[in-house]
Amino acid sequence: MIVSTTSLCFRNKIILAPMVRVGTLPMRLLALDYGADIVYCEELIDIKMLQCKRIVNDVLGTVDFVAPNDRVVFRTCEREKDCVVFQMGTADAERALAVAKLLENDVAGIDVNMGCPKEYSTKGGMGAALLSDPDKIEMILTTLVKGICKPVTCKIRILPSKEETIRLVKKIERTGVAAIAVHGRKKEERPQHPVQCDVIKAISEAVSIPVIANGGSHDFIKEYSDIKAFQHATAGSSVMVARAAMWNPSIFRKEGPWPLKDVMQEYIKYAVRYDNHYTNTKYCLCQMLREQLENAQGKKLHAAQSMQEICEAFEMSRFYQETSTLLEAKNVSLEAKGRDEEDQTEDADVIKMAVRFDKRDYPPQITPKMCLLEWCRKEKLPQPVYETIERPLDRLFSSVVTVAEQKYRSTLWEKSKKLAEQAAAIACLRTLGLPEGKRNEEANHLVNKRKRQHQEPLDNGEHRKNLAAEAACKKPHFPPGASNANVS
Repeated sequence: MIVSTTSLCFRNKIILAPMVRVGTLPMRLLALDYGADIVYCEELIDIKMLQCKRIVNDVLGTVDFVAPNDRVVFRTCEREKDCVVFQMGTADAERALAVAKLLENDVAGIDVNMGCPKEYSTKGGMGAALLSDPDKIEMILTTLVKGICKPVTCKIRILPSKEETIRLVKKIERTGVAAIAVHGRKKEERPQHPVQCDVIKAISEAVSIPVIANGGSHDFIKEYSDIKAFQHATAGSSVMVARAAMWNPSIFRKEGPWPLKDVMQEYIKYAVRYDNHYTNTKYCLCQMLREQLENAQGKKLHAAQSMQEICEAFEMSRFYQETSTLLEAKNVSLEAKGRDEEDQTEDADVIKMAVRFDKRDYPPQITPKMCLLEWCRKEKLPQPVYETIERPLDRLFSSVVTVAEQKYRSTLWEKSKKLAEQAAAIACLRTLGLPEGKRNEEANHLVNKRKRQHQEPLDNGEHRKNLAAEAACKKPHFPPGASNANVS
């Protein structure tokens, strides 16, 4: 059996379960505050994660995995680094490994969802669809265990029979996973169906790895002491809590739950501090309010269309304004510090100039980069080389152009790589006293050259017509009855 190197222990732990739209950073941090030992994030699909770029967010103090459309798909922070498990939806071993490698330095463990019965998961062969393909399960988990140094877990539902379930779990154990979470219902069952504690208990007794019991919120878990009762009934090594924690995360407090009003305010504080999207914040608060959604506060929450309006509904406007002001001040300070560092950096050999490229200042199809390239060709120099970087803080770009072994750049950061390169070309051209192709420059040779290139086909056509006409005029004229043969 393969052995996974692990620093995260899954025995005698109380765990926040992975829940779609619920297990985002504010909820995970709140669960840890109240006493959870380990927190799982919501299921995130492998393909979506592989499109993301890892960005350190110095303003929020987070690590963000950002999609091409700038949406934050996964956000984490130092506070949870040693206890957050990333759950992915996958049906492919190589993609799963690629995602795990992308994330393993920022999380404590990796989990594969093999129990979600929802269509968005199963239609791609993920979630509970994997339960009918044990060989694929084995391939995915073995690849992950061999490929990363963090512990690997998976979460399943029970199969139609106890015997089938135990066979599958033993196969999973042989892959070297650190633990297995078992939701004590079949994939077609819903929360109103009773959780099958006896099956979880049989699994716990059949394997040596930790078994995390899940599915007790409806029948068992109403307060902290019930978590221990559920653990005893299932013989589980640990307990994973889902909906009971969604309704009130202070379920993890040994001393008993906090009033819901206080819990919701603490949740909102995390949501504001970590710039959680207002729609996600609103959804989680609605799950907590439940039957209170019809009261005055619930109606205000339902109508809220921004984080500020959510804070107004909970009488937290002052907190929102103060936190927003602090975050904005921090952002400005970091930007200023970044500019100062750039001005004193390693690029002392770079000639710098505060210039921008404005497309409106140039004729169509004429750019500073073209002018610089044309000049280099004329002078028989190597063509310009551009090196462009992106600043993680604000995702702006700066480019350095090298011409004749000298580097040039603009001190102003641009919104795109193309604009940054044009600005670098301008800095070079102006330093060398060369035309950059602007409309107001006299004798724009590139414009004239392009006009000539554009006109040449027409001029050649006209020239051919003139030659044909001239030839027709010079064609010899023969009198009637004469032939070419009579002409010497």
